Amino acid sequence: MAECSFTAEVEKLRLGAGEHFHGEGILAVTKALLQSGVAYVAGYQGAPISHLMDVLADANDIMRELGVRFEHSASEATAAATLAASVNYPLRGAVTFKSTVGTNVASDAIANLASGGVVGGALIIVGEDYGEGSSIMQERSHAFAMKSQVWLLDPRPNLPSIVRAVENGFELSEASSTPVMLELRIRACHVYGSFTSKDNVRPAYTLKDAIERPRREVDRIVLPPSTYLHEKEKIERRWPAAVNFIQERGLNEFFSEGAQDVGIVLQGGLYNGVIRALELLGLADPFGNTRIPLYVLNVTYPLVDAEFAQFCAGKRSILIVEEGQPDYIEQAVHAILRRGDVQTRVHGKDFLHMAGEYTGSVLLKGVRAYIDSQSPALLERHAPPAVLAPAVAEGDRETAVAIREAAAQVHGRPPSFCTGCPERPIFTAIKLVERELGSHHVSCDIGCHLFSILPPFNIGATTMGYGLGWAGAAAFNTPETSKRTLSIMGDGGFWHNGLTSGVGNAVFNQTDNVLVVVDNGYSAATGGQDILSSKASNPIRATNHPIEKAVRGVGVEWVRTVDHTYSLERMRDALRSALTTSEKGPKVVVASSECMLNKQRRVKPVLRKAISDGRRVVRERFGVDPDTCTGDHSCIRLSGCPSLTIRPNPDPLRSDPVTVVIDSCVGCGLCGEAAHAAVLCPSFYRAEIINNPTWWDRWLRHARSTVIGWLQTRIERRLAGLAA
Repeated sequence: MAECSFTAEVEKLRLGAGEHFHGEGILAVTKALLQSGVAYVAGYQGAPISHLMDVLADANDIMRELGVRFEHSASEATAAATLAASVNYPLRGAVTFKSTVGTNVASDAIANLASGGVVGGALIIVGEDYGEGSSIMQERSHAFAMKSQVWLLDPRPNLPSIVRAVENGFELSEASSTPVMLELRIRACHVYGSFTSKDNVRPAYTLKDAIERPRREVDRIVLPPSTYLHEKEKIERRWPAAVNFIQERGLNEFFSEGAQDVGIVLQGGLYNGVIRALELLGLADPFGNTRIPLYVLNVTYPLVDAEFAQFCAGKRSILIVEEGQPDYIEQAVHAILRRGDVQTRVHGKDFLHMAGEYTGSVLLKGVRAYIDSQSPALLERHAPPAVLAPAVAEGDRETAVAIREAAAQVHGRPPSFCTGCPERPIFTAIKLVERELGSHHVSCDIGCHLFSILPPFNIGATTMGYGLGWAGAAAFNTPETSKRTLSIMGDGGFWHNGLTSGVGNAVFNQTDNVLVVVDNGYSAATGGQDILSSKASNPIRATNHPIEKAVRGVGVEWVRTVDHTYSLERMRDALRSALTTSEKGPKVVVASSECMLNKQRRVKPVLRKAISDGRRVVRERFGVDPDTCTGDHSCIRLSGCPSLTIRPNPDPLRSDPVTVVIDSCVGCGLCGEAAHAAVLCPSFYRAEIINNPTWWDRWLRHARSTVIGWLQTRIERRLAGLAA
């Protein structure tokens, strides 16, 4: 069950030649693949291309009709290795994954693929996860293109340009026998637009043809001495072939080339932001007509020397708009122009930030500063945009002061687990165990569970990569202490590479430490896709393979599965046992409960239908008795649930605010469990909300209300007597 279903949208993939396609960027990429005669597609989900994997899964029937094989790969390395099908056969193949962490994982396969080269078109669609919305370290894909010498496309973020990039990417790959990488930023993935469709194309050479008529070319195999010939071939044949193709097809674009004696060179993916900046400066219109010459690099590697010489002819200076660091393009342009004896001055990071995402405001300030320094007359008749004007009005100063004072009093809210998340009680249990046994070194992993490093849990010391939670604690093995370390790994990371690099490594090296595998039933952090251990039945994938069975299969003998993580006592006892048992060797606790987000996506439609059909439906909610609550708030510190907050104490004799459960509660019961397991105040209660109650429900409610009302009036009469 993925985060989003594209079952309805994928019907647009059937549009034929001349028909109008309107939709999201990710859907357009899929349509472009089918129009290009792709034979196979594989990938691993991750921002910002998770939805591409979801679209491909929902479009599996359409792809089967065309003879296209879709693989939901175990990892990015698996996906990249799938492109081996294009090494010996004229098969067009595409793979997709997140960058740069995904590209890191795939880099071995990419290097081998690029060394031997390809016969069929090989396209690597990379979700460029760089900038303010990123969840990973700040690195760029460009380095991988340069390292392995695969060509890098960065198309303008509109649907026609993206579709052309996919189609041209296959042709460029075939023309130069080289894999091609297509990077899509998050805004390009989710931009909406339209283009004129073409017919979907069934591969002329099919997987069946390749299987039944196998072939091989020894010189394509990455083995010395062929590898030395590969390097020579890259420079002498493939690179020139790529440059010729880029020039002849006009993959890079020139706009208003001779309009001024200054110009801007930009990555294609930044085109919209640059045009908007020029529009705000009065130097372009909303339709892209610009008074400043632009050279748009829809191919950012390799760069074409002749096109730079052409663009710089007659120009005093150019501005390189290159997002992120290092400034690969700017350095290369300096070398290109010096070699060609072109004296045009090159600017870039001297006007724009060295690092960080180039947002609209960043581009506006940088472009304006460049034009003001080079051709100030172009800005004289245009007032600076409001975002650049200083806030001088008294009202603005008052607002700024108010915001500053509020910021000093309001605490920033850290990212946290969803309401009802089954992973939260795991870390509540760890906090409870540490009250007894003291603190432990905790090695974290990539996934939702990484939120445990933030308040209120503050658990975790390092994270080394997806599925590397236990490997990150591999050094902490010594007979000089009986204390054990604790490692965390999600089920997605476990099947990605954690089974071998974490569990297998611990067995082989006889570690005596503990691993907690957070099994929520899905690859939840990447959008809720099914994995091997998912409990759901998947029509095109094999599921229901228990994690406990897998770890026992590689040699772990001490394994405990807690199949209901909301039971804090069971979680606490399992963790305590793992950390204190006298049994030596690796120990694994599988903490299993379904991801609450996916559960709600699955259950809510069923409940809504049942209610609309008039059937009796019971939902659980929890609450706090304000008369019993002491205002200690340990429940909040131990669970951190977003549905727990505070409100003023109704007792005039007490000043501490009391805890309250708001309507977002999904009835997981953790707050009550925490109150019980931690021996906190017994202020939590469980309530049942009944839709379409029966006559018995109504009678029972009436009886309870009568008895409770009578008891309340008794208390009120006694209090009145005391007051008298």
